[in-house]
Amino acid sequence: MKKLLINLLKFAVSLGIVGYLVYDAVSDDAFAQVWQQPKNWGCFAAAWALCMGATCLTFVRWYYLVRALDLPFRMADAFRLGFLGYLFNFVSLGSVGGDLFKAVFIAREQHGKRAEAVATVVIDRVIGLYVLFVVASVAALATGMVTTEEPRVRVLVQATLWCTVIGGIFITALVMPGFTQGHLSGKLREMPRVGPLFGRLLEAIRMYRTRPGVLILTCFLSVLVHVLNTVGIYLIARGLPGAVPSLGAHFIIVSLGMLAGAMPLLPGGLGAFEGAMDFLYRVVPGGVKVAHDQGLFVAFGYRAITISIALVGLVFYFRGRRDVDAAWEEAEHMSDDETPEPNAATSASGRAAASPGKSATHGKSKRPHNAADERPEDSLIR
Repeated sequence: MKKLLINLLKFAVSLGIVGYLVYDAVSDDAFAQVWQQPKNWGCFAAAWALCMGATCLTFVRWYYLVRALDLPFRMADAFRLGFLGYLFNFVSLGSVGGDLFKAVFIAREQHGKRAEAVATVVIDRVIGLYVLFVVASVAALATGMVTTEEPRVRVLVQATLWCTVIGGIFITALVMPGFTQGHLSGKLREMPRVGPLFGRLLEAIRMYRTRPGVLILTCFLSVLVHVLNTVGIYLIARGLPGAVPSLGAHFIIVSLGMLAGAMPLLPGGLGAFEGAMDFLYRVVPGGVKVAHDQGLFVAFGYRAITISIALVGLVFYFRGRRDVDAAWEEAEHMSDDETPEPNAATSASGRAAASPGKSATHGKSKRPHNAADERPEDSLIR
């Protein structure tokens, strides 16, 4: 009950932020002006295609991370679970999100290899987030935003640069031999609340330490993901009436906006991303003076595109509803446990083995008589 109340509070805060931004825009007729003026629908269509391409690249990135650990996994499985996880990022009311769902599902299908399955999701998330910091830092240096006269932007940019440097040092230390099994790693694992998270991260790093080629490839794919998303959001802005900041400025705006939306304080980044975009469009110099609330409208446009992309997951949901519901139930069970047992997935897989459901890697098999009684596991994405 406590966790449910916390999640309801998060949604209330998200809706409160969005509601305030909308009220602010409506009060000065900004919505009416945007609605009545002509728009470039071709730019919107191109933006949708680029954002869809970026989303699909995240699934490809995850596929290579899974295959690097010699787990039987198809590209079709990555897209199936990827779209399902993307969908659940929008519809989940609780602590179960797309990442946890994917981690549970892939662990269910990789019997006896839960650690490896979960590691792919952890590394996928870490790589995507850190590369976002790197892209923001490179854009800040390339555009000279580090020395901007706007103090609020300068603070944000400098904080991003410091996070990039510190994160790079931390990642370098993680890949050094002995770190993941030394005294310091033991202390990290024993930390309250975040200890299990550090433990999973260290275990994932240990598994991928001998596969630098795959890590380089996934970092490259992550850069492409952020480039496509940035250009897509830039095209959304171009599709709306009024002047827009330059493409170079968008690499700063979008990167910082995405980082705000990636913070786990609000569900799906709802409210945080919109608020950040609204603020950044006002303060980041882009060579032009943008209209009031322009950033909010662009954020709403991007949110609408991501929701339309997430709806693709409904196709996969209805095709395997019983297995997905069973995996969701297992994910909810795991989310209620602060420190789940290391072999929880193995025992769940053992129960599922007696009446296996549909496997992504071995074709169809007999379904359980009561899928809700099974405790299959799933996996994280993005």
